Amino acid sequence: MIYPIVAYGDNILRKEAEEFHRDSEDLTTLVEAMYDTMNHANGVGLAAPQIGMSKRLFIIDSTKMEEEEGKGIKRVFINPEILDEYGEEWSFEEGCLSIPDVHGDILRPEKLTIRYFDELWNEHEEEFDSMTARVIQHEYDHLNGVLFTDYIKGLKKQMLRAKLLNISKGSVKTDYRMRFPSKK
Repeated sequence: MIYPIVAYGDNILRKEAEEFHRDSEDLTTLVEAMYDTMNHANGVGLAAPQIGMSKRLFIIDSTKMEEEEGKGIKRVFINPEILDEYGEEWSFEEGCLSIPDVHGDILRPEKLTIRYFDELWNEHEEEFDSMTARVIQHEYDHLNGVLFTDYIKGLKKQMLRAKLLNISKGSVKTDYRMRFPSKK
């Protein structure tokens, strides 16, 4: 199953997601559908709020971004908690499936330590760096109602306003299905 991606302007993207409970969903089916959705949209990460579920769950596949063989990961993060972020802050142009055709240079620390459960409910505490850390930070932000555009300031932010408004109104073209905020 391929879910429509929730577009910028939908309130679910601004809510703090709820803890994911073991018995709340068919986890195997959900994770498979999230990977199908992410791959169909050519993404490297997808958080549950982006498919309309306010749950603390995200997936990543940073193998597409990591140059060194074996450096990237394909992983499910359930009820994650970033314990620490450290190292040099570095800038990289980020984008988001929920905010198509918008990109911005975002500063993030190069390393992090995170505690999470995998899809088999095994608990992990791991350190990640480089692009994998960045993808995790981006998806983790989604669970807290934070979007990468929140880090953009000044004139660049003002220049994006019209584009963001158009996305929220459904005036954007993508190669994947989107769910736009309902008009009241």
